[in-house]
Amino acid sequence: MSRFLPTLLLLLTVFGPISMDLYLPALPALTAELGAATSVAQLTVTACLVGLALGQLVAGPLSDRFGRRGVLLVGVVAYVVTSALCAASPTVELLIAARLVQGLAGGAGIVIAQAAGRDVFSGGALIRFYGRLTVTGGLAAIVGPLLGGQLSAVTDWRGLFVLLAAVGAALLVLTAVAFPETLPARRRTTGGFAQTGRDFRVLLADRVFLGAVLNQGFLYAALFAYLSGATFVLQGIYGLSPQGYALAFGLNSAGFMLFGFLGGRAAERWSVPGTLGVGIAVAGVGALGLLGAGLTAVPLWVVVVSLLALASGVALTSPPATTLALAGYPRLAGTASSLLGMVRFGFGGVTAPLVGIAGAATILPLGVVTTASVALALGAFLLLAQRSRPDGGQDAESRTTRAAASVAAHEASRRSESSVGDPGVAR
Repeated sequence: MSRFLPTLLLLLTVFGPISMDLYLPALPALTAELGAATSVAQLTVTACLVGLALGQLVAGPLSDRFGRRGVLLVGVVAYVVTSALCAASPTVELLIAARLVQGLAGGAGIVIAQAAGRDVFSGGALIRFYGRLTVTGGLAAIVGPLLGGQLSAVTDWRGLFVLLAAVGAALLVLTAVAFPETLPARRRTTGGFAQTGRDFRVLLADRVFLGAVLNQGFLYAALFAYLSGATFVLQGIYGLSPQGYALAFGLNSAGFMLFGFLGGRAAERWSVPGTLGVGIAVAGVGALGLLGAGLTAVPLWVVVVSLLALASGVALTSPPATTLALAGYPRLAGTASSLLGMVRFGFGGVTAPLVGIAGAATILPLGVVTTASVALALGAFLLLAQRSRPDGGQDAESRTTRAAASVAAHEASRRSESSVGDPGVAR
């Protein structure tokens, strides 16, 4: 394995947060320039989320069948082209369509980063890697709005999309130079679409996998509702400038980074389902704070702290939930990762426009959406934690232990195969 590959995999995770966050400080200005209603302008967020979800659903199984590298290169090229198209869009309708395609292209980077990580890591190293993925996403979420807020003072929203195209071009060069194939031909799936359908059925029949995926879907629905609505709340209701919004958002993203790191460490050293449960509780505190802010007038700091708790709680759940979803399926890492990513971004795409249905002058829809989403995430967690399993298993913790043993056996088999005659990818 190339020494630079883990770093490159982390960089590939910036597709989602950078695409989402860079232009958020300029969203009100975009809305005014294109003469769009608030809820319609928020569809530019929704379209990207839906595209990211569908793009992962396609790219994951394709990478299981044809390998990671080729699918990734196609996705990054398409991302650069569609980012430039977003910058040139003359109407909000065309911008929404371009954002959808941009998301479809960007989904390849996210899903392949997770799947390739599963190709080259196992055990505790795998949990730590998913923790670093969460931290990197938080870092991108900090850099995105801070940079977007500063650039808003010297350029318009079109210039921000030009920057996204430049980021994509830089990642394209790095990928072409430093990304080796991590899935040797002998380990790829066969059978076409029929086999992909069977793989999906296997995954969805696993209660722990389904519980982990639904938990993340509902929590990310709350997170993306916050991403979509916070700019109108903080700038429209509390009067923050784009730079002030970027600083507040950066504080919350710093919490996302810190708790993503802690989530990986706690899941590795303490308990995978226990860490997941604590994360849900922290996110619930934040959601209830936003609900309270919608029901009665509160100071700005209450809203900022509530947003911080919501983002931090979601970050805390990400490493353990991702591990639960992917650890047991080394041969289906791309497919499993695609379902996880599709649900995360798809649920977020559905909820994001709901926070604008009452206009930009109230926090209540944001509080209602985030509280309901976290409550549903808790229900999915309880499904995950049930001890009665169709496959005769016990609970999520013992399932993770069994999965780790299975992964270790799989890795030993890979090393044995490699020593016989196919060097594959060096570990």
